[in-house]
Amino acid sequence: MPPKFDFAHTTQLESVELLSSRPSRIDFDAGDGLHLVVEAHAPGVFRLRCGQASALNEEKPSARVRAVAEMLLARQEAVGECTVTPQDDGKGWRIAQGEVSFDIQTDPVRIALYRGETQVLASDISEHEPAFGHDALDEADDAVWSAAFTLQADERLYGLGETSGDLNRREEAIVSDDPDHRALPLAWSPRGWGIYVNTMHRVHHDLGVAPTASAYTVSIEDTVLDVFLFVGDPSEILNQYTALTGRAGQPVLWAMGAWLQQAEGEMPTETAALVERMRELQLPLDAVKLAAPSAWGFQSDKAVFEWDAQRFPDAKQMLALFHKHHVHVAATGFPGVIQASPLFEELEDRGWLLTRDDGSAQVFDGNEATAGRPYGLLDLTYRDVYNLWIERHRQLIEDGLDAPVCDAQIAIPDDVSARNGDNGAILRSQYPLLARRALFEAVAGHKVPPEGVVPSTDLFPAAQRLPWQLGPQVTNDWVGLEQTLRTALSIGASGVPVQVHNIGSAKAPLDGMSAELYLRWLTVGVFSANFCFQGVPGLMPWAFGDEALEQSRTWLQWRYRLVPYVLGAIEDSARTGLPVQRSMALSFPHDPEAHNWDLQYLLGPALLVAPVMQPGNSVNVYLPKGDAWWDLNTGYRYEGGTTLAVEWGTDKYPVFGREGHMLCLGPVAQHAGEFNSARILDEVWMFGMPVHNPVVMRNKIRVMQMQGSSYIKGLEGLRILPSEGLEVKRRGAEVRISRAR
Repeated sequence: MPPKFDFAHTTQLESVELLSSRPSRIDFDAGDGLHLVVEAHAPGVFRLRCGQASALNEEKPSARVRAVAEMLLARQEAVGECTVTPQDDGKGWRIAQGEVSFDIQTDPVRIALYRGETQVLASDISEHEPAFGHDALDEADDAVWSAAFTLQADERLYGLGETSGDLNRREEAIVSDDPDHRALPLAWSPRGWGIYVNTMHRVHHDLGVAPTASAYTVSIEDTVLDVFLFVGDPSEILNQYTALTGRAGQPVLWAMGAWLQQAEGEMPTETAALVERMRELQLPLDAVKLAAPSAWGFQSDKAVFEWDAQRFPDAKQMLALFHKHHVHVAATGFPGVIQASPLFEELEDRGWLLTRDDGSAQVFDGNEATAGRPYGLLDLTYRDVYNLWIERHRQLIEDGLDAPVCDAQIAIPDDVSARNGDNGAILRSQYPLLARRALFEAVAGHKVPPEGVVPSTDLFPAAQRLPWQLGPQVTNDWVGLEQTLRTALSIGASGVPVQVHNIGSAKAPLDGMSAELYLRWLTVGVFSANFCFQGVPGLMPWAFGDEALEQSRTWLQWRYRLVPYVLGAIEDSARTGLPVQRSMALSFPHDPEAHNWDLQYLLGPALLVAPVMQPGNSVNVYLPKGDAWWDLNTGYRYEGGTTLAVEWGTDKYPVFGREGHMLCLGPVAQHAGEFNSARILDEVWMFGMPVHNPVVMRNKIRVMQMQGSSYIKGLEGLRILPSEGLEVKRRGAEVRISRAR
């Protein structure tokens, strides 16, 4: 899907004249009927828009425009304030918010962003593209904008969605609506800037690809250029980006436990027997995800759901069978209507399906969810259809389903339209968003705050609002392990808080899966947002011998002890936008050496994980500078800025606690139902003198510093493991930690 943009026929923005100035908005005349608007949208955030004046000053936008705007932005209004002053040379203006400023200059039009006196981003001007340009603005459907920004020679770029390769996206070309690219709309640099392109239309990101190797160029097929520019460290950028575009709802507690993917073609009774075996072997489990095809679909002649009668002759009995073992059930649905059914013709007549140019319903080739049968897609842009999709799933949830699963990222052809007139890139981008958002509304109901999970592999603008992201299908070898980790870190750098790692793949040959690899893979899952067992004989813990089974049991106990910490990190993402697994570039932007170790990551704020990604026990670990680190295996303390060469067998794992932080652990459990929901904490580990309040769920712990000691409330009844050189004294509800004398 190449961009339409032709730089040889580009009209460059040459000059702007100041029209008006308000506390949060500055308007400029850009000539030829164009206006350029700069908004101080939030501290460290500027919004830049350019287009016809009528498009930028529309007082009463249509319902369609409002709906798309709400999909993209959780906060529409600008909340920042700025001042505008002319440049000394008279050829531009400076728009300032505190220490952050936005310079706009003319002849030609270009911009620069500053943090204090340091320039972090500037427009790029070269023979290959203008700083800002447009093409065919007299034909709304074909309008294309471009914006180019200079890159430093060694500058790295992150974000923009999922990748199984280098987390640094430099020298890549990414198309927003191409399903193969798995794109998300935020790019950022450790240098201190971020760019979000605010559109559902196609965006082409050229990240320093020749011949423009020194520039990041975006081309946008939309009538208006609309970009948000962020200034700050990556954590600040993600914070502002997710405050702008929306943050995740709260997952339910049971979703934090281990998951099991049902084997393809397996009956529920066989899966229930597998669950029983896990219980007998004391392997904790909380959820089963039933295999495709869809567990339910519309009746052949009515828009009413019915379970697949061959696989689930009695659905309520099936759900009760799992619930008896304290296991929750997730199952696949799909917004498709089978072409061979009378209902297809009825909904086609009603206009409830996506249509072709001639008005007939588009028929898609069969997929895994439809068991290979051709289908039409419900038009979820139409409010009546959208509400139907919600209500039908709400009924399933009332019957005992715990989570609907839905993958609806489909390569919808350009000539297929929705009832609201959308087609092409905008429809490809918004369709999976609508499908998954409706399911989350069905699951969350009227809960405040919204709570629940909708597992899916789909990625789309504002995907971070809707947890639970499923990992990719990979090969059963060390390359596959690396791929699943890289995808998690890359979507985390793009604002998505959670990825559930599959422990191997039931769809790939099993020859490459050894006991060593399996245990390394499992430990990556344990020290992550979450993971899912694959319910085939060759990928269950007992397939690799008694020693591997015993070690698997130990690591699963660790997982359940980590649940309060990980869930706290997920809840923290609703406040900060930071993911559970945080790449080194995201966590340590001012330590360039750390960026070279892009398979290490922070789990939440307190734990540095250096996963073993190749055969053998020898591991090199880089401890980022600026902090000291405590080895969870040995209790040794190391200064940051050093590299360790260590030996760890499969019964150990390279994890280090960050000095000044605490790790709050829960009890050993077989499922989340065994937790005391009022207090799910059991033990506290300290890494040096506590300074930071810990990330923890449903337990208010506050750290206060006074006279060289830390005073902490909220640790009543918990076991406390201080690091060497500290002493702990309890005084009622308060704990005092001080240096040992």
